[in-house]
Amino acid sequence: MCRLEDLRVGQGAVALVHGQSVAVFRTSREEVHAVGNHDPFLHTQSVSRGIVGARDGVPFVGSARHGHAFDLVTGRCLDDEHAALPAYPVRIVDGRVLVGPRRVDLSA
Repeated sequence: MCRLEDLRVGQGAVALVHGQSVAVFRTSREEVHAVGNHDPFLHTQSVSRGIVGARDGVPFVGSARHGHAFDLVTGRCLDDEHAALPAYPVRIVDGRVLVGPRRVDLSA
């Protein structure tokens, strides 16, 4: 997909993964996460432009427009239990970021 060094800490990047628009984030803890880029509240491909942070130790991306935060590991919305983003497993191999197929179980 891309090199780890190409991802800026705290900012999102967009990639086409398995035919889906995916937002990829590198956190200040040097973790890389991938979630769907489609914002279920705005109905736009804009999650990658969100603000990265942590709430009670949970890494999240938050929309600057509506304030909803999404867990970067599970995709679950931290503010509305009825909303979620698809989440994708990420591996770093030889400095390259590899995004796997969409997780079916949102608990991990």
